[in-house]
Parts: sequence; C-alpha cells; structure tokens
Amino acid sequence: MKRTYFTLLIASVTAILIAQAPAGYYDSANGKADTQLRLALNSIIYNHTDVGYNGLWAVYATSDVQNGKVLDIYSNCDFTFSSGNQCGNYTTVCDCYNREHSVPQSWFGGASPMYSDAFHLYPTDGRVNGQRSNYPYGECSGGTSLGVKALGRLGGSTFTGYSGTVFEPDDQYKGDLARTYFYMATCYANQNFISGEGATVFVYNSSSNPKANLTAYAINLFLKWSRNDPVSQKEIDRNNAIYAAQKNRNPFIDHPELAEYIWGNKVGYVWNVSSQTDDIEAIDVRIIYNRQSSSIQIICEQTFDSFAIINLSGQTVESGTITGDFIPINQLTDGLYFVVLNSNLGRITQKLLVY
Repeated sequence: MKRTYFTLLIASVTAILIAQAPAGYYDSANGKADTQLRLALNSIIYNHTDVGYNGLWAVYATSDVQNGKVLDIYSNCDFTFSSGNQCGNYTTVCDCYNREHSVPQSWFGGASPMYSDAFHLYPTDGRVNGQRSNYPYGECSGGTSLGVKALGRLGGSTFTGYSGTVFEPDDQYKGDLARTYFYMATCYANQNFISGEGATVFVYNSSSNPKANLTAYAINLFLKWSRNDPVSQKEIDRNNAIYAAQKNRNPFIDHPELAEYIWGNKVGYVWNVSSQTDDIEAIDVRIIYNRQSSSIQIICEQTFDSFAIINLSGQTVESGTITGDFIPINQLTDGLYFVVLNSNLGRITQKLLVY
C-alpha cells in the first residue's frame, strides 16, 4: 500500500549538495561587497590552467559523462562518450555531439583562455548547437524546437529588456547556464568583449565600470534562473572535475548566494565566506509530500524564496518560487529525491522518499 506522504527531519541531510572548495580558497574575497567582491573573486579564479580546445575531451571524461554516457544539456540523445571530436557532419538531432561555447566565441574574438575554458564549454548535440548559433539566451513564447529529443527552442524574446531572437534552454539547465555566465563575467572581468548583437545583450565595456560586467537584462534573467533552478549534484560534480583540470572553480556553484551579493537582493551587504550556511543548518524543517493533491508542504519558522526537487540523476524535476506553505507540483514517481530550499541565509537540502 502506498502512503499519501512521507516526512523527514532536515538535520541528517543538510550537507548533501554542498560543493567542496579547498580550505581557504575564498578567503581573499571575505569581507568584500559589490564590485570589489567580484574583482576579488576574479583574482582567485582567473589564473588557471588552459587545457586547450582539444584538451576539453579529457576534461569531459570526468566532468560531463555518467556511466559512459554524455550529459548533454541540449538533447536527450543517448551518446556514448569517447575521447575525440565526435562531430563532423550532421543533419538531424542525435547524429553527433560537439563542444558548445555557451558564451559564443564571436563575442570575445576567440581569444584564449576563454576559447577553451571548460566552465562555459559543454558537450552538446551538434544539430541543436547549430540552431542556437550565436543567439543570446532568453525566454520565448512558442518558438521552434527540433523535436522530442531536442532540449531548448528558438524564438522571439518575451523577457523584459530585449526583443530579438533568443535560445531558451530547458528548465533543468537554466540555473547551470546562469551560474556559467556569472562565472564568465567574474573570471574575465578585465576582458574586452566585442560589440555586436549578442555581446551587447549581456556585457558592456566602459572605462568607468569593470569590463565584462552583465547588463540589466542579463542580471534579471540569470538571477531568475539561478533562483528557480538551484545548484544540482551534476553541477557540483562538474565543478570538482574541472577544478582538477583547470585548477580554478566556479564560485557561484560553491556559494550560490554570491550572485545576490554582487547583482541581486544582497547588494550593499558584505559577504562573509564562513557564515553563509551556519545559521540555516540549525533550522528545523519538515517537508510533506501529498500524493492526492500533488503538492508539498513546508513546515518551518524560516521563510524560503524558492525550491527545487532533484532526482538521483541530478535532474531538476520541479522548481519555482515559494509564496506559501503549500506548493502545487506534478505528481512524483516512486523514488528518492532531494528538496533544495533557498533563502537569504543560504540553502538547505532534504531527502524526500516517495513510495
């Protein structure tokens, strides 16, 4: 007999989805705020190993492969990974996979080390990669999808601040790409980006501001995506694998709250590297899943802003903002999930068993 709901106290599982940076890695950014915080992070992560464009395949073997299969953010194709350039010619989705510059190389003139920085280069289906082309990321209504195996669609922007053509990625990877762009604007704060349709949507160059910063459109879009799609185990594993190769990390995976301190609702506040999770780990939280009403209930004195439900494969199956104690969701299939709750104090993760 299936039970209607299952509850579990938070205390035993709060650390499950916390990335592990080396001790002291972010100490020089401690006590900084706003632009000075971003530039301090730049000093930490900029001087990294350039693995080279061909060296990306060796990185992908540990960063973007699970059980021998490629973790492709642009398709549900069943690609078996092997080291080497997999894409020659392609005509349809699932023909082959290649290396996608999520920040198009034309925006920075193909300059190194951006050209081969694994943090923004993903193995993706060649056909969908071609559809995305150099279009900025965004949100669209309707749009063109390349079929049931393809993830993402191309269409006219519906997000305030830009009205051109955009590529909207799948919901489960929007947070990943937001944190990728936060990383790029931070790691390459002194890099000149080329003016043009795509680049000027996301970055600007000004002698009175640190270069390669984000535009208002990009800030609003990516803060929304990062809040609605919190860090997954896939991102944490990828961060650790790339660190082993490049010797630098994505701070916005290790400390997702950094985006709020630099661009979001914590601008003006000083960031303290040692205190971001202390308070929240002591909070007692219960989560109740109700199968009959297809909802979850959060019982806690702390107020949370957003949530994500992640399966054991690291995929986000549900996410969104929190406006009350009861949150409607799609019915979950039996299995073990992780529920991630986000607040200004940080985030907590709880197991949820459905059976």
